[in-house]
Amino acid sequence: MSNDPSYSDPSHDAPLYLEPRLAPRAAALLESPALLHTLVDALGSPLNVILPDQIADNVRGFRAVFARHRLAGRVFFAHKANRSSALVRRLTTTGAALDAASLTELQHALGSGFAGADVMATGPKDPEFLWLAARSGALLNADGPGELERAAAVVRGHGLPRLRVLVRLSGFEAAGARRLSRRSRFGTSVKSLHHLLDVLDRHRAELEPVGVGYHLDTTSVEEKATALEGCLHAMEELRIRGLRPTAIDVGGGFGVGYLAHAAQWERYTTELTRAVMGTRPPLSWGGHGYGLRAENGTLRGALGLYPAHRPTVGPGYLDELLAHPAPGLGRPLGTLLLEGLYDLYAEPGRALADQCGLTLGRVLEVRDSDGGEKLVRLAMNAGDVGLEDHGVLVDPVVLPRSPAPPDAGAPVAVHLMGNLCLESDLITRRTVFLPRQPRPGDLLAFANTAGYCMDFGATRAQGQAVARKVAVHEAEDGGWQWCLDEQYWPLTRTGEAQG
Repeated sequence: MSNDPSYSDPSHDAPLYLEPRLAPRAAALLESPALLHTLVDALGSPLNVILPDQIADNVRGFRAVFARHRLAGRVFFAHKANRSSALVRRLTTTGAALDAASLTELQHALGSGFAGADVMATGPKDPEFLWLAARSGALLNADGPGELERAAAVVRGHGLPRLRVLVRLSGFEAAGARRLSRRSRFGTSVKSLHHLLDVLDRHRAELEPVGVGYHLDTTSVEEKATALEGCLHAMEELRIRGLRPTAIDVGGGFGVGYLAHAAQWERYTTELTRAVMGTRPPLSWGGHGYGLRAENGTLRGALGLYPAHRPTVGPGYLDELLAHPAPGLGRPLGTLLLEGLYDLYAEPGRALADQCGLTLGRVLEVRDSDGGEKLVRLAMNAGDVGLEDHGVLVDPVVLPRSPAPPDAGAPVAVHLMGNLCLESDLITRRTVFLPRQPRPGDLLAFANTAGYCMDFGATRAQGQAVARKVAVHEAEDGGWQWCLDEQYWPLTRTGEAQG
């Protein structure tokens, strides 16, 4: 216990809410708790609810940025962000394309209505994945010269048409600076571009180079601007070799804003720092510091959390990147793309899945621990809503089974526990502040989980059921219609967001 008088300051007892940002469609659905309770009663907890029409809205947002910069190109949904059939099938009506990172994802895309030409095959590729990509006419996003050699052998060995390929680069360096872009295990260093060009030269009969790209795990616009300028220079190298590249792929990483209020995020991170330093009560189970620690009265480490409130995300982030001056050339990157007559490719995953779904968990038990903490056990586990794995901190929305009585009580701090017999099965290690204490039978709705937090890490540990998915969309009468995710087909939603 610290001697700092602020430790017992009553102001530190105020709830540290982290309220979710809700788009109108998701907000309207949460105002229909009877429907959501009925779905969980029928299909079990946890339950993932998909809003397929939202992904069409998100595609329109990205296409508007392309139009603003007068750029042609394609938006590829990074399928690994979510396994939903409804989202993939709805995408076929929007003019968007799909990024498949495995054989199963490629099969899913083709079976959902995508033509092979509308799919980009990315990620590590086993022989079967490579064969189906070449056979279906997908665009191959190649990681290095070895993959290009294997692709050429598949085309030649099976008598297939030339395979369109895009080469992924890494290790970009800004002009006049010693700092390299963030290191990546994917892609080929731009300094070794000549090795890729040698392979492409040898296999002109089998491979058709479309362009170059990158995919950086960073939120830094400056780093991505350096990479994009490096790709512009690489395109010139391809042209010098007599190739005719047409597209530059800027990957993904456009981000999502999870929280409704910047002030709540700023206050929470400030108070978390104080908790780690011991000047206020702990804010997490076991005093977990999310990467921060105190050593001899000094704060050490780095905050390992997703920036849940960001001023610019999604299409706005792409807009900012295209308006950013190239580090060496000094002119807006979007202008340079336009002058080069290059198509722009983008691979948003989380950003296209933004607001496209939520995860429901039923409250099983509420009790006090020996240490005085309020424990809430849910009919779900940490793998079913991977907020903690992805460093996303956001409050769930309480959906009462029945209307709360007038004296429902004051705000409460709780710890959310999963249904596995593991000490580590915490829905979130953070102490969660709720406007009132939930009761058994209530639902907790975790908003905006469709991007990586819904099923990316779900397992069948201890025989617990994996969350089923339902697709929900607005009916003509203003109500809601639903079906199982795998039964959803966009039969009445065609031709949207084309071009």
